[in-house]
Amino acid sequence: MSLEVHIDWAGETLLAGRLFSAERGGAVSFQYAREWLLRPDRFALDPTSLPLHPGMQHSATLFGGIQDCGPDHWGRRLIERAVRRKVLAQKPFRDVDYVLALDDHSRIGALRFRSGPGEPFLSLSVGVIPPLVRLAALLRATVAIHLENETAEDLRFLLGEGSPLGGARPKSAVRREDGGLAIAKFPKPDDTRDIGAGETLALQLARNAGIRTVESQRVTVGSASVTVIARFDREGGQRIPFLSAASLLGLESSSPGSYTLIADAIRRFGDGVTEDLIELWRRMVFSLLASNCDDHLRNHGFLMRKPGRWGLSPAYDLNPVPEIERARMNQTPVSEEHGDSGIAVALEVASRFGLKPPMARKVLGEVVAAVRGWRDAGKALRLKAGTLNAYASAFENPLIEEAARLLKR
Repeated sequence: MSLEVHIDWAGETLLAGRLFSAERGGAVSFQYAREWLLRPDRFALDPTSLPLHPGMQHSATLFGGIQDCGPDHWGRRLIERAVRRKVLAQKPFRDVDYVLALDDHSRIGALRFRSGPGEPFLSLSVGVIPPLVRLAALLRATVAIHLENETAEDLRFLLGEGSPLGGARPKSAVRREDGGLAIAKFPKPDDTRDIGAGETLALQLARNAGIRTVESQRVTVGSASVTVIARFDREGGQRIPFLSAASLLGLESSSPGSYTLIADAIRRFGDGVTEDLIELWRRMVFSLLASNCDDHLRNHGFLMRKPGRWGLSPAYDLNPVPEIERARMNQTPVSEEHGDSGIAVALEVASRFGLKPPMARKVLGEVVAAVRGWRDAGKALRLKAGTLNAYASAFENPLIEEAARLLKR
């Protein structure tokens, strides 16, 4: 299979290259288009796995920058269920098939795909992105998927009007009242706590700690919390190129990586390097102190700020995890050189983020103060006492105590 790969850039949709995929198996090849290589503002779609040079480039698996456009666990599950229910005719055999199953209009980032010149850009459907007023219908359909009693109509609704986006939890593309794109994140019937409320609280605490975060709102649908996240890869209706930290580092999504490795990637490919290094260290200590165990490499994103230079996206997917669940989850390590992650280690490696000890201690103090204010922040968000109590051990933990001791020295 051969595909044209286009990118929205500088107000135009431009042919960047061609992707070739075996009919079965994961092997792929890519060649940059001559007209793209001749542009003065050209850049690599993925600087690690697809460096900017002529000639064919090969990989045993789909290139990371293209994989970032595709769905994760939830979207793949939805697509495969649709095949089983005969809503879709053919089972995807390759990673690129899952990428192409997403709606072109709402696909993450700025890459677009078509089979040849003059052909329409490929997507599963040409459905209309549903407005926020349809959240209840979307929630009912996602619950049916979870309970495995969905109808063909449920699948057509989610695949045709929503979008099977990345991540492990149910979600859909939606359109906000101002017309902007957003992602609605839904609860699951077997949730033991209000996940949406926890994420809303974590995002507010992160803002209080001086972290740039996605714009978000919590919407109550019946008795359920739905988190609506504004798309940060769109600006004034224009698409912005996106890469995950996994792709920037050239690592598999399953690789733990480390924050220090992300810092090295910022030095190599970043825009606003000094500011982003400090921001990354701030996010790292926040994730430690707020028990954010969803900070894997695909949950650290980068946006193209100028040709070839990538800046940290707003922080997203911040999910505080109570103590009883933390043993089953892994956080991104602080450093590839340390087996344990803690506040002392974070301070020890602060120089790799460009922070001198006084500055690191100042940032740490700001984050500690924000996390310690979790209950007041929750009350300001009008979260119920029972909901807040379920998260107490996420914010009142040994690392907070460790930070307090170190700040007193």
